[in-house]
Amino acid sequence: MATAGAAASRPARAADLPTDAAIAKEVRDEFLHCWEGYKRAAWGYDEVRPVSGGRHDFFAGGHTFGLSIVEALDTLWLMELDDEVKLAADWIEAHFDPTVDAEVQVFEVVIRLVGGLLAGYLCTGRPKLLSLCRTLADRLLPAFTKSPTEMPYRYVNLRTGAVSGATSPLAEIGTNLAEFGVLSRLTGDDKYWSRAKRASLAVAARRSSLGLLGTTLNVESGRWTDTTSCAPNPPVDSFYEYLWLGSQLFDDQELRDLYRLLTNAVLKYQLVRPNGYTYFRQVDYASGKALGHAQSELGSFYAGLLGKGGDLSTAREYYRSWTTTLDTFRVLPEAFDYESGKIHNARNDLRPEYVNSSLDLWRLTGDVEFKQSAYRYLQGLKSNLRVAGGYTVAEDVTTSRMRLGDLTPGYLFAENFKYLYLMFAAAPRFDYRTGLLSTEGKLLRGAVRT
Repeated sequence: MATAGAAASRPARAADLPTDAAIAKEVRDEFLHCWEGYKRAAWGYDEVRPVSGGRHDFFAGGHTFGLSIVEALDTLWLMELDDEVKLAADWIEAHFDPTVDAEVQVFEVVIRLVGGLLAGYLCTGRPKLLSLCRTLADRLLPAFTKSPTEMPYRYVNLRTGAVSGATSPLAEIGTNLAEFGVLSRLTGDDKYWSRAKRASLAVAARRSSLGLLGTTLNVESGRWTDTTSCAPNPPVDSFYEYLWLGSQLFDDQELRDLYRLLTNAVLKYQLVRPNGYTYFRQVDYASGKALGHAQSELGSFYAGLLGKGGDLSTAREYYRSWTTTLDTFRVLPEAFDYESGKIHNARNDLRPEYVNSSLDLWRLTGDVEFKQSAYRYLQGLKSNLRVAGGYTVAEDVTTSRMRLGDLTPGYLFAENFKYLYLMFAAAPRFDYRTGLLSTEGKLLRGAVRT
């Protein structure tokens, strides 16, 4: 792997890039390449297998929610693809069923479907989307109301309300503040926000004397089942993100103070700078003792979060460490060990977290560095993961010719291309001053409707 200092010292020159307008068109064209591939092979199903032309049920076998359509809706709107917006919203209103007899993962339904329907409503103003969103959220509430600790169970049956999954990671307990809070604001019913906030506060109350949190809790007993503090890696990543996001969306000082307290602890006990890199080690939440050196691509979002939360210098350092890895492999591996350099997981599941940070840090600073690296990210995907039917995951990014899988994750329609488009398009439908996106890239504030 190249040294972090080499990437950090590379000068940022606008001349290295095509014009913003040309890149925005390129991004839009690539999004449409994926969208048309999905429409041809898997319309109405959750996800497409773009190599074989097959389909994939994401939430429950034999049940589809049209996940990719819901994920794409606000991206289509931001890109001013209004015929496609109508096509997608019409399908959702006619076919989306929030009451199917299936056990679903609460976390995934909240960030993908509740968030997607909310963003679709905020962008289009179509009231049926909000009605469907509210019905779906009501079907999720038993995961909260049946828990003796107010921290939600992982799974719920949308038809029966039966719950399961008592051991839950932090991200799944707390990544609902934004979606449920916006839903409460739109409907005037506080029950969604109050349940979400009480769940997050219940987690924060179980922090150690160092201010650190573990990884997983038993939501029935309230006891930690894994006391490793692994932030910003999954499966805790977006718990911290939503403390910040909730504080911004709802001007909530309690969440703002908790974000600062917990972030200060992560920076004090987990931040390390080996050989010019900036990374975060895993430690015991009670003692701060080092336990591991793993870095997950999903944690690369943290550069943007740190910047938004006021730690811009560390945010830049962490982002540049990830940029070095991107420039080494062209497409980021899922996980590696920063001490040994060993790749723990050579896959790439078309992850958006790095380019999410690109957008966040560019919005904060205006620095061309972030546009340059985001464009290299796009070219890495385009050169290696583009297929006739769209884009697909990679099974191994370390080989000279990457070995490909056969899946377009639904979040590709919600995140990767949206982040890139917003960086380069000067999108008239997005308020660059106040706009806020969820962890799944859903536009929850800042839709400019005319």
